[in-house]
Amino acid sequence: MNLPNALTVVRIFLVPLLMVFLIANARPNNYPAVAIFLAAVFTDWLDGFLARRRKQVTTLGHLLDPIADKLLIAAALISFVQVGTVPAWVVVLVVGRDIAVTGLRGIAASQGLIIPASNLGRYKMFAEVMAVTFLMLDFGLSPFGGRSVTLGHLFLGVAVILGIASGGDYFLRFWRQMSF
Repeated sequence: MNLPNALTVVRIFLVPLLMVFLIANARPNNYPAVAIFLAAVFTDWLDGFLARRRKQVTTLGHLLDPIADKLLIAAALISFVQVGTVPAWVVVLVVGRDIAVTGLRGIAASQGLIIPASNLGRYKMFAEVMAVTFLMLDFGLSPFGGRSVTLGHLFLGVAVILGIASGGDYFLRFWRQMSF
């Protein structure tokens, strides 16, 4: 196994550890969880960088990397539902979109079609990383309808909107490439 793929596996192994810290230590300013999450995000950047730089892009990496990303975000968001930080319906939208797009890309690949990641998908991932980070840090902006709105919730809203838009984009690109 090459180094980029090993880093992806490390990211997958960080997921349960992150969940433990998010659920067992459910409090504002959860620095251990932030450190674990940001370390996992860093491995995502590093494995891609190394794979391209060393010309070690592999089929395994193409399969594992997006799964590791989705596991990381889904685990964090599901943990936030468990501790009452995020409504379940938001997580269903985010995780449901990711499952649908992954399935769609798998169907496309089985037909010999490649649907590459879009910029909207990359922006969505950035918004999700920001949302999870700020939800762990719990920086409040202002009272809104009697409830505190945090930067994490605002970024999560942006991620949901970008997720719906990018999901629609993937389905349109798939539909245009398929010959039924």
